[in-house]
Amino acid sequence: MPMPAKGARLVLRKRSGRPPVYTIKDTGHPERSTGTGDRRQAETILADYIASKQRRGGTSGPDEMTIADALTIYGEEHAPSVAAPERLGYAIQALLPFWGALPVSAVKGATCRRYAADRGRSAGTIRRELNCLNAALQYCIKEGYLLSAPPVTMPTKPETTQRALTREEVAALIRAARNRGQTHIAHFILIGIYTGTRKAAILNLRLSGPYANGGWLDLDAGLIYRKGEGERSTNKRRTPARLPVQILRLARRWLRSGQTWAVEWRGARVADIKTAWRSVADEAGLPWATPHTLKHTAITWAIQGGASIPDAAGFFGTSADTIERTYWHLSPSFQDGAVRAMEHRKNKQ
Repeated sequence: MPMPAKGARLVLRKRSGRPPVYTIKDTGHPERSTGTGDRRQAETILADYIASKQRRGGTSGPDEMTIADALTIYGEEHAPSVAAPERLGYAIQALLPFWGALPVSAVKGATCRRYAADRGRSAGTIRRELNCLNAALQYCIKEGYLLSAPPVTMPTKPETTQRALTREEVAALIRAARNRGQTHIAHFILIGIYTGTRKAAILNLRLSGPYANGGWLDLDAGLIYRKGEGERSTNKRRTPARLPVQILRLARRWLRSGQTWAVEWRGARVADIKTAWRSVADEAGLPWATPHTLKHTAITWAIQGGASIPDAAGFFGTSADTIERTYWHLSPSFQDGAVRAMEHRKNKQ
């Protein structure tokens, strides 16, 4: 959840060799001096400042609204309605230091590129943050706070460069988890590699029975439901899928042993595996591997094994376009018809 804006407030600034003075600090706006060290006078000036802001209510032009105001409105009004408000919060907090004091009209290609350079993060991270900025501006337009906004320029979408794990490497990860006594990580790896489910969905999986706030395994029907009955749908597809027999047998064994959650530590659901995962990956000699590598590996193995694009898209909850663009060249059926046609032509000649 984004941190709520503190609003306009007085701050006493001490100055070397001069009397202290009160300044008005307001998120997304340059700090301004009241010119006085008297609290009562400063409060009067602050009240005038707040009143002037209120008089500027209604629909603002792109020169009249700061980006901090747009992000604050978006965070306060829209974030509570999304499935993962903390993600919006992270993006907003990343955007504010650079963009906060700028007017909406400052959004342009050069400014977006300067933000990317100053931020110094991956293209994927920059895209997520700028997508949040764009969404905030569009929300303010839709809700009548903002008249218009320039387009937000995104960096080029990065190509997938991470390679899939080999079967030997997956075995090494599981072995390292068990050697460290971290069986919950071994369970996480097994579910990830056999179902291609995303990290957050795996950590919310119950071993039996519908669950409002997360998915569950129907061990009688052999199905995984990745989304809870009370959870909102998001662009991260969490479609049901059949369970491969290997993970179905393991999950039944875990249930018989008394587990409630698919990934469980000392009888409780595991909220995050960041530290444990890093230790296991390092011990396995795979420091580059991340939890998402399991999904990437699962899709790669399925396509290499002959899965069709529609089946893979449905099973993994991934768009057919992503399967075709990122994985289809690995299929034994890749361009099969064209190759057969060319080979047939050559044989006829």
